Amino acid sequence: MGRQVPAQKRRRRDRAAASVAPPAIARPLLKWYARAKRDLPWRGSADPYRVWVSEIMLQQTQVERVREYFVRFVERFPTVHELAAAREHDVLRRWEGLGYYRRARQLHAAARRLVADHDGEFPRTVAGLMALPGIGRYTAGAIASIAFDVSAPIVEANSRRVFARLVGHDRPLGGTAGDEPIWEVAERLVPRRGAGRFNQAVMDLGAMICTPDRPLCSRCPLADVCVAHRTGRTAAIPAAAPRRTATIVRETAVVMWRGGRVLIERRGAGEWWEGLWDFPREPHAARSRGSRLGMVSYTVTHHKVTCTVVARAAAAGAGSAAQRWVTPRQLAALPLSSPGRRIAKLVVSSGSP
Repeated sequence: MGRQVPAQKRRRRDRAAASVAPPAIARPLLKWYARAKRDLPWRGSADPYRVWVSEIMLQQTQVERVREYFVRFVERFPTVHELAAAREHDVLRRWEGLGYYRRARQLHAAARRLVADHDGEFPRTVAGLMALPGIGRYTAGAIASIAFDVSAPIVEANSRRVFARLVGHDRPLGGTAGDEPIWEVAERLVPRRGAGRFNQAVMDLGAMICTPDRPLCSRCPLADVCVAHRTGRTAAIPAAAPRRTATIVRETAVVMWRGGRVLIERRGAGEWWEGLWDFPREPHAARSRGSRLGMVSYTVTHHKVTCTVVARAAAAGAGSAAQRWVTPRQLAALPLSSPGRRIAKLVVSSGSP
């Protein structure tokens, strides 16, 4: 049996969802979208493969950063069959720089599942899409609505903010519990036909007009029906979630040389950049053995890391199965972690010791 929602919260959700009428939202929104929509390389096609790849890339990543990666990725893997046939090594190399590499591995796994179990055809239902690796409620709704015109709602960073302001939802958002009232609003508003255009219009409105700071309400097609605008609460909605304090980390990356080659190791399961190659790390010491090549700083999962890079000659002995000796030239073809790629540039510029 599911968790019972307290009557007071249930009534508040019902009032929020009922405070907007679908036609009063869809008509002006789609009229605005027709003249103002963003020109994005994955639009203009209802191909579920292109929709899927773009939506996976856009998870936790800014649109402008995704543009060039999307074009390169679909040029290399233009169909789900070619993606399924590729080596994981090649998929990760094309993904390098986008971060959150688990998305790339799940994309690859889902492509193989699609080819093996569905002859490369995408399921046309939200439930069928969610059965694939890496496809959750939002991504399934995006594919189903854009590619197959299924009346499926979506809630992501931009649409979440638009819907919250429309109904005056002043509670913190995020997570299953925080977003459930917004999903209910989205489900009420999504039209039976043209759901894909509606969903993309809501996302564009959030990205271009209903922005987190200083929204352009005077240019918003929904200003007249927006509760937050009418009550002067656009700055307060959505309510800010508590910020997580970053953990400060200091480490040393070791460039180990032997016979004109350097030692790299593959990141294991559960580690940052799982499956990618990187240089060995050790705890930071005030005086590390070896010559100092430089320093790289990066942020990952609420950690701010300062990494000192040193070079030293390798001691005798074989490496582990997860390690490999490569020439500096070979580093260019390997899928490296983001800091690993920056360290590789230091290696190339410094030359062999």
